[in-house]
Amino acid sequence: MVPSRALGPGTTAIRCPKKSQNQNYKGHGLSKGKEREQRASIRFKTTLMNTLMDVLRHRPGWVEVKDEGEWDFYWCDVSWLRENFDHTYMDEHVRISHFRNHYELTRKNYMVKNLKRFRKQLEREAGKLEAAKCDFFPKTFEMPCEYHLFVEEFRKNPGITWIMKPVARSQGKGIFLFRRLKDIMDWRKDTRSSDDQKDDIPVENYVAQRYIENPYLIGGRKFDLRVYVLVMSMFAECLLWSGHRRQYVHLTNVAVQKTSPDYHPKKGCKWMLQRFRQYLASKHGPEVVETLFRDIDNIFVKSLQSVQKVIISDKHCFELYGYDILIDQDLKPWLLEVNASPSLTASSQEDYELKTCLLEDTLHVVDMEARLTGREKRVGGFDLMWNDGPVSREEGVPDLSGMGNFVSNTHLGCINDRKKQLRQLFYSLQVQKKASS
Repeated sequence: MVPSRALGPGTTAIRCPKKSQNQNYKGHGLSKGKEREQRASIRFKTTLMNTLMDVLRHRPGWVEVKDEGEWDFYWCDVSWLRENFDHTYMDEHVRISHFRNHYELTRKNYMVKNLKRFRKQLEREAGKLEAAKCDFFPKTFEMPCEYHLFVEEFRKNPGITWIMKPVARSQGKGIFLFRRLKDIMDWRKDTRSSDDQKDDIPVENYVAQRYIENPYLIGGRKFDLRVYVLVMSMFAECLLWSGHRRQYVHLTNVAVQKTSPDYHPKKGCKWMLQRFRQYLASKHGPEVVETLFRDIDNIFVKSLQSVQKVIISDKHCFELYGYDILIDQDLKPWLLEVNASPSLTASSQEDYELKTCLLEDTLHVVDMEARLTGREKRVGGFDLMWNDGPVSREEGVPDLSGMGNFVSNTHLGCINDRKKQLRQLFYSLQVQKKASS
């Protein structure tokens, strides 16, 4: 992955004037006046009291800043971003945890709109075969603005199940299933208001999405995959960090499965992605599973390409997205949604360890300490998915998954000794540094 300081000219832009030009701007990273490479300590700030805080407090050389103190690194929430981004000057080395308009990928209606537009673009420029690589999201309509288009499609396929989702809510809130148009009449009435009320009562948008009725089941239970994708720049970098969660019945969300009477608060019901991949390989063979994971890789690349021209890619920003992917009985992956603030609160000890490793690797990649060269292809549990091309394991390298010798596009779902990889990486960087000094 290429740290943002190493990107080529024209890829990012500083959006704020210098502090001396406008005293209304709040500046950060200015107190020592040093270049990023010269900083001995990193001042961090966050309002999240979960695994993230533990990781930040235990990181060597990092110091917590409270209230209005100057900071170098801020894991902010989206409300802070909305209210303060345009009024904050950030020095060269400062980093925050969201892109300004991250919602282009994380709001359900915007995600589908961008994917549809990108698919049409691919069809014009590269043909239908290439455009078909974007067919990984269910048929979806934004409500209420596309209600008539939805009704037309609904009547073409009577009897199938649809799912209604609020575009900006999470944890399964506000979701319901339906098979008849009259089932959503009450909802439609709620979205209508008199002329006097239109300006006072905002209408909550939903998406109506064709429900995937043939999900792949494990032990008779439905599940989805959570894959963490760290984006450092919309121009060059996508990094994958994998974790797998096994969910409870219809609405595949931990917030919902906790209501199950057989939910175990200590064990939870999550699998690591490696375990899931091995399970599938034992039932279907490694070649079939390789195709599945290559299709999952394609989802990450195409979805990010669909917003590449609309996301404001500021060099101060990075984003840790949480992708939710459902597998059907034909082993086809479907993109359900992308989360801008994936939960970092652990539901079990195993989940705590997973998220600790995830966050440690995220901080390694963000590289506030400026230790990386910008030429790394892998950092801990992260693979560089796309830069000049997709990452592939070299021929002749042993297959770490133990499922036969096949070439994987990434190491997603394969056994990875991340601690060994990190030791080797930073040892190599120290050797290079000594050799050049």
